[in-house]
Amino acid sequence: MLLSLHFFAGSAALLLLLLWSAVAPFDRITWLLEVFPVLLAWPLLWWTRQSYPLTRLLYSLILLHAVVLIVGGTYSYARVPLGFWLMEWFGLDRNPYDKIGHLMQGFVPVLVAREILLRGAYVRGQRMLQFLLLCIVLAISAAYELIEWAAAVMLGQGADEFLGTQGYAWDTQADMGFALLGALLALLLLSRWHDRQLARLAVT
Repeated sequence: MLLSLHFFAGSAALLLLLLWSAVAPFDRITWLLEVFPVLLAWPLLWWTRQSYPLTRLLYSLILLHAVVLIVGGTYSYARVPLGFWLMEWFGLDRNPYDKIGHLMQGFVPVLVAREILLRGAYVRGQRMLQFLLLCIVLAISAAYELIEWAAAVMLGQGADEFLGTQGYAWDTQADMGFALLGALLALLLLSRWHDRQLARLAVT
């Protein structure tokens, strides 16, 4: 019951944020490209909430990841106000909001993969589990970089806002590095909490 209320509240908040972001995004094509994963994932979560409910922790993190994507799509990553504040605070020469997005690209998917692998008992041994989880995150990150490359080829200069490279030659490698860092942080900080929630979910 509490999980259902949590899910419905998160869905309502997400819908309101999506409606707000759709009113006047900086660039409509960029907005659509950035929020597309949300438009794809959340209906799937809604459809499977009874047959394959996730832990409350994971639903919360997926919602947070969706917020990061929507805000990035609304302003375009290179123009998100939070990024400009971080530039000022840390003396950076470029808006780092896209790196927050790629950090989340590792932080959240690694726990999604962890939940699926553990609940299905697909992997034996913690070391092999950690190895496979990091491989999955890097595969997801590489796939996203290929999508960005395809967008650049198809849209030409129109893809600049979606790519958000801001002239940084090693942006692709940095993006994958931040995804890997996010995955490592999630495993170090949240594995025990995740295990407790998985045990509780198994009981209910």
